[in-house]
Amino acid sequence: MSPQPQAAVGAPLSRVDGRLKVTGKALYAAEHDVDGAVHAVIVNASIGRGRITSIDTRDALAHPGVLRVIHHRNAPKLPYRDNAGSNNPAGRRLRVFQDDRVLFHGQPVAVVVAETLEAAQHGASLVKVGYDAEQPSTDMAEARAGEPTNYARGDVEAGLRNAAVRLDLTYHLARNHHNPMEPHATIARWDGNRLTVWDKTQWVMGTRDELAAVFDLPADSVRVIAPFVGGGFGSGLRCWPHTIVAAVAARATGRPVKLVLSRKQMHFGVGFRPSYEYRLRLGADRRGRLVAMDHEMDHETSSYETFVEGILDPGRMLYSSPNVSQAYRTVPLDVSTPIWMRGPGPATASYVIESALDELADRLGIDPIELRRRNEPAEDESSGLPWSTRRLRECYTVGAREFGWDRRPTRPRSRREGDWLIGMGMAAGVYHTARMPAEARVRLDADGTAVVETATSDMGPGTYTSHTQVAADALGLTMRAVTFRLGDSLYPQTGPHGGSMTMASVGSAVLDGCNRVRRQAIELAVEDEESPLYGVAAEDVVVRSGRLHVRNNTARGETYQRLLTRNSRSRIEADGSYAGPSSPERHSFHAYNATFAEVAVDATLGLVRVRRILGVYDAGRIISPKLADSQAIGGMVGGIGQALLEHTVTDHRDGRIANASLADYLVPVNADVPDLTAIYLDGEDREADPLGVKGLGEVVMVGVAPAIANAVFNATGRRVRDLPITAEALL
Repeated sequence: MSPQPQAAVGAPLSRVDGRLKVTGKALYAAEHDVDGAVHAVIVNASIGRGRITSIDTRDALAHPGVLRVIHHRNAPKLPYRDNAGSNNPAGRRLRVFQDDRVLFHGQPVAVVVAETLEAAQHGASLVKVGYDAEQPSTDMAEARAGEPTNYARGDVEAGLRNAAVRLDLTYHLARNHHNPMEPHATIARWDGNRLTVWDKTQWVMGTRDELAAVFDLPADSVRVIAPFVGGGFGSGLRCWPHTIVAAVAARATGRPVKLVLSRKQMHFGVGFRPSYEYRLRLGADRRGRLVAMDHEMDHETSSYETFVEGILDPGRMLYSSPNVSQAYRTVPLDVSTPIWMRGPGPATASYVIESALDELADRLGIDPIELRRRNEPAEDESSGLPWSTRRLRECYTVGAREFGWDRRPTRPRSRREGDWLIGMGMAAGVYHTARMPAEARVRLDADGTAVVETATSDMGPGTYTSHTQVAADALGLTMRAVTFRLGDSLYPQTGPHGGSMTMASVGSAVLDGCNRVRRQAIELAVEDEESPLYGVAAEDVVVRSGRLHVRNNTARGETYQRLLTRNSRSRIEADGSYAGPSSPERHSFHAYNATFAEVAVDATLGLVRVRRILGVYDAGRIISPKLADSQAIGGMVGGIGQALLEHTVTDHRDGRIANASLADYLVPVNADVPDLTAIYLDGEDREADPLGVKGLGEVVMVGVAPAIANAVFNATGRRVRDLPITAEALL
């Protein structure tokens, strides 16, 4: 078949669901109108470790409107089948209301169900829980790490001994919480032994499978619906205990139950980016060529599950070095389980590696970009595989030119504007190109419109829009003629909506299904004696704006509508699929960036203000430039938060998070956001997937924090190895 004209893909189109969102018609998890729904509020443990010795529910049950109080002494025993495939880490996942153990501060210990939200909230405050409290372990500095995951090539110790220049640096990175605009919420309804859940989730199939496992149901007895997700950043990538609580409460009361987490509960109920201690030893020759790198990484996990993330990749392959070793350890604590947060792993590793490279450049008197160029690898040295595409050098060149890198002060603390010290910094970023199997269902109706269905999610990147663009071009229709449906476990299966894999995976399945439908229509036309296209070779026919025609003769053709009506066809349907990456992989697949930042630091007060950020991205084919800008800007804002604001304060006496609110857990607001610019290198990666994309949503955050930190050093001459960078650290 001839390649289709590309009218929608690559165009800066507005979101197809934009009007629904700005008019309030887009329904998020808690906004669905389910007849007879009652409200549930969780009672959280006020100790960090121990046992429940008593639960007094009399005052709560006496409060008007309260229907039930459910806890471990009256809750049903649940099967909790094993379900390792739904993003549950290794270990024994939290089993709500199944015993008297308290594993972390904030653990659900009871739930109050009432006719109104206000009655449920007040009822929850009336539940009295007694404990036999133990001292929780919540401080990484005083806890014991588990056995390491190791990687090595070459002889690191010999390389360090022989290095002309050596650095031994330790970094501490604070825990970060996702804090999306929409809090996590669930509505659960039972119809006999069938469960329907409206949930804030980034993986409807994973939530379906977890609910089926917990309640020992067939998978097709559970339906999960999530048409809109108001931000997630990774917090919706597994089914959390509150979703189970809502389903338990709905079964116990015989009523649909709505449960919405408070902002405080969001800080211990739906995961977080774990805190890290990261030691990096590196050695280089006098020209800056890296001869050895030794990475030691410790991060917190819960006592009951071992969460791990892909933090090892950048240290293995971003720069050339013959000698590399890594030891990655988790530290079990009495906390809830972490989960992936935007740029998981590389966003943490990049702060350490890119800050250290900047420090090495300063030590050697080499421009930071030139140092990185001198350590550019010819292949992926961790696997021996060739790159699919790697244009990091071009990112440096374009970024330096557009940002005005030649104006960067070569000597720290040498540029001043009144009370403000001005500095510039840069960093490289990398994120692997993830792909997973996916399916899609495509239907072309006789009126010339199409419907595409797939069970993926849209937490904000614009899945509705970008996939409509792919479908419109593959079918030869306008955007208005295509309806894209997602967020329902009844639709064809997809993997998680995260890891920058949705466009590559689901988009490729959509492309396949739409190609199949278009080809069916073309074959129908060229075999139809009444069609103007009768006898034309199928490969010479294209479709544009719903009209099939000969590629070089637009006058010879007809519309889908006319073709299907004449042939008494109400529709043409096909299932599309994408099998995922080949095994074994033949290339090393990654997206890259170079991020540049300019900051101003108050010389007296130590306050940091980011003035501008530029990101240059090697992310393959850009399906929707307008959506890409939204992603890039969001990633930069997240990086500002990671660098300067976001951190969790834990009271180690009882494990309580002291700043579990948006008033005290600081995130960037409009006043913190400067001029942000994104540039995308024109290109594609057809080795990665049929669409040629490499993933954008994660890599845009990787490298932002170290670029800011390196700019702070350039402004002040002060190296800060702890995140976030506070005013106190600069005084």
